Amino acid sequence: MRTVDAAGLPIGDEHPPRIMGVLNVSKESPYSPSVFDDPEAAAAYVDEELIGEGADIVDVGLESANKRFEVLSAEEELERLDTAVAAMEASSGDAVFSIETRYHEVADAALSRGFDMVNDICGFADPEMPAVCAAHDAAVVKMASPPDLQRPGAVEDVDDIYDALALNGFTDKTIVDPAFGGWSDEKTLEDDRETFRRLREFRGYGHPILVSINRKNFLREVAGRDTEAALPVSLAATSMAVERGAHVVRTHDVAETRDAALIGEEFARDRVRRDAAGDEGEAVSVEELDVTTAGEAARHIDRVGGDPALAGQAVTRTVEFSGLDPEEIGALRAAAAESSAFIVGEAATVLVVGTPAGLRNISAAASGVSDGLDAALRALRGVTE
Repeated sequence: MRTVDAAGLPIGDEHPPRIMGVLNVSKESPYSPSVFDDPEAAAAYVDEELIGEGADIVDVGLESANKRFEVLSAEEELERLDTAVAAMEASSGDAVFSIETRYHEVADAALSRGFDMVNDICGFADPEMPAVCAAHDAAVVKMASPPDLQRPGAVEDVDDIYDALALNGFTDKTIVDPAFGGWSDEKTLEDDRETFRRLREFRGYGHPILVSINRKNFLREVAGRDTEAALPVSLAATSMAVERGAHVVRTHDVAETRDAALIGEEFARDRVRRDAAGDEGEAVSVEELDVTTAGEAARHIDRVGGDPALAGQAVTRTVEFSGLDPEEIGALRAAAAESSAFIVGEAATVLVVGTPAGLRNISAAASGVSDGLDAALRALRGVTE
């Protein structure tokens, strides 16, 4: 996993989770507390409510990305840039300032006038965007999106989201965003929840991850909360997202989200990491990847040019069987011996340890002994996918 330097702010596995607060200079944006057309009032909000509460990055929106509104042209966004620049210049706080746009012309102008990074909500649908960001040596958030400047984030299937992130490549300072939220009528809440469950897969590109999940519908529905009452579910999901590998969390609730992110970081799994020392004979680095499923392993294997079908050999599962009779135990032991797995235990309860592929083989080889074992083996197939 690379570290991205965003105007001096390092973002990556070796650094704390970063909080991105939101400022809008778009009158149509639905979250009114973050919307300003007066630069001085906007700067006060940034200093007190965003940076003052722990924001590392301030993301300034020139237009609402809500699909209900007409998309502004690059020229219309540029007309609003003066207000954004004036607010940034009036701010006395210390933060990285990001401009949210889909147009390379707007990104170029904003970076030329003092902005530090870009949040591209159309994921390089404008093919000139990566070159502009690279020319300014600027970090850029790339949100998964179709190759269409009118349709940010309108991708439903998780595999398609993953592939959409590759559109027009990556810069050395790209941060990926899997695009949570109702960007299209076809995208369901379950689509978002599946994306969240599989969040670690997006580490497969080797770039830091940003999530924007603040008070989103796919979380609110679980608890039956409206937007006003949805902060607790957002904070729970924030901790989970950071534990699953997110590096930046975009939010309107800065102080609370910061605390939730730090909890996620504290309880994330420790992994082996060693950077190359640079001395002769010590120029080898090593990193234990954050892999818990075969699907996550497949992303990394594909990245280095291997066969993703090998992923089933990369992850180990431990399964407990209980209520076994001697014949059933014998069938499991015989199947395990042929499947590169092993059995622990002597009585009616045993542990079976193996890769997903090994467990699939056991499930097939040990069947037919009894109805009870067959039913258990069918359930076992659910942990091998």
